[in-house]
Amino acid sequence: MEKLAIKGGNPCRDTTAQPWPKWPVWGKEEEVALIEVLNSGVWSYNGPKEMEFNQLFAEFTGTKYAICTVNGTITMQLALEALGIGVGDEVIVPGITWQATAATVIDVNATPILVDVLEDTWCIDPVAIEKAITPKTKAIIPVHLYGAFADMDAIMDIAKKHNLYVIEDCAHKHGGEWNGKKAGSIGNVGSFSFQLSKHLTAGEGGSMTTDDADLAEKLDALRNVGRRPEGDSLIGADKGIGDYGDDGNFIQSGNFRITEFQAAMLIEGLKRLPEQNANRDTNGAYLNSLLEEIPGVTPLKRDDRETKKAYFNFAFRYDESKFKNLPIAKFRAALEAELGIIVDACYEPLNNCSLYVPHTKPARHRLNEDYWAAIDPKRFSLPICERIFEKESVCLHHKILMGTTADMDLIARAIRKVYDNAEVLF
Repeated sequence: MEKLAIKGGNPCRDTTAQPWPKWPVWGKEEEVALIEVLNSGVWSYNGPKEMEFNQLFAEFTGTKYAICTVNGTITMQLALEALGIGVGDEVIVPGITWQATAATVIDVNATPILVDVLEDTWCIDPVAIEKAITPKTKAIIPVHLYGAFADMDAIMDIAKKHNLYVIEDCAHKHGGEWNGKKAGSIGNVGSFSFQLSKHLTAGEGGSMTTDDADLAEKLDALRNVGRRPEGDSLIGADKGIGDYGDDGNFIQSGNFRITEFQAAMLIEGLKRLPEQNANRDTNGAYLNSLLEEIPGVTPLKRDDRETKKAYFNFAFRYDESKFKNLPIAKFRAALEAELGIIVDACYEPLNNCSLYVPHTKPARHRLNEDYWAAIDPKRFSLPICERIFEKESVCLHHKILMGTTADMDLIARAIRKVYDNAEVLF
C-alpha cells in the first residue's frame, strides 16, 4: 500500500498488525446448518429453514409477516405491484439512495419523482415530499440511509394526509428503531436487503415485512410465480421433481424465491445481529464524540426519536474550508492511506448517477414520449444531494465499527493527522 506523504512518519494503522474486523462473519454454526440443508434434499421453495427464518424475522421486526425474496431490489418491485402501483402513478424517492430504489418504480411502469434530502441526515426531506405531491402521487419510499433514520413521524403524517402508501427502504437499517418501532414496521411494507455488504447477509436475498394479511398474501404469491400461499399443504411434497401443489390460481408473476441454503445462513446471522448492532452503536457513538472535537468534520445527526441505532456505513460530513481547502477526494485518499481501509463518497445523486440510466433501455421503458421524458432523471434539481456527494460525504463500511475503542481512536487520530498536515497533500 502506498504510504501517505505526511510529515512525521508512517500511516496511523500498521497494516502488518491486527487487521480490521472481517465481513461477512460466519462460524461453525453456518457450516452445520448448510450441511443439514444439503443432506435434507430440500434446497428451495418454502422449506423448513425459510419458514423458520420468516417467523424469526417477523418477530425481530415487530411485524405480523415477513416474506423472503431473491434480493432487496425485487422486494421493492413486488411491494409496488402488490399495492397496485403502475402506469400513470408517481412515487416519491430521495435523490441519494442506491439506484434500485428508483429503478423498481420504472420496472412497474410508474414514474419516480426525485426529491432532495436533509443535509444533516442525508435522508429524504419531508418538506420536499410535500412540494412534490400531485394528483398522480401514490407512494413515498423513504430510505433509512447509512447511520441515519428518515423522519417517519413527518412522512407518515404526510402519507395519511394525502392517502399515500409508504414503502420503507430498510436495506441499511436491520434492527434500527424509531420511537420504539423497528424499521420495516412503520410503513405499509418494509423492504430489506441481505446482499453481501449488509449487516444481515446470505450473500444475496431480501425480505418484505408487513402487518396487512391481504398484502402479505399478494407479496407471497408475487415472489412465487403467482401461486397463492399454501401453508402446510406442501409438507411432504417432492420438491425435487417440481411438486408445487396448486398452480395458476391467483396472480401473474415470476420466480423470486430464495434457497434453503440462504435461509440457513440468515437464521444464524440473525442470532448475532443484535449484539453486532449494539457493538456498532457503542463504537459509532464514541467515534462521533471524537469527531466533534475535530474542526471540519460533522457527524450525521442522530435524532432523539431513533431509539435503537443500526449502522450500515459509518458516514460523516467534511468541510474542506477547515482543511485549508483540501479537496474531498484527496482527503478520502489520505484517510485510506492512513488507515488501510476503503473510504468512499455517498451514493451518486440519482439525477446524475452512472447506474440509474433508464434511457439506455428504450425497448423496455419508452412506453410513449411523455413517459420517456418523465423518467429522465436529469430533469430533477437536487442541489443538496449534489453538494453532499461532491463536497461533503465520507463513508466507511460498518465492519470498522465492529472493532475496538482503540480502533475508533485510530480513525479519529488519522483524521486529525490529515487536518494538521492538509497543506502538504495538494
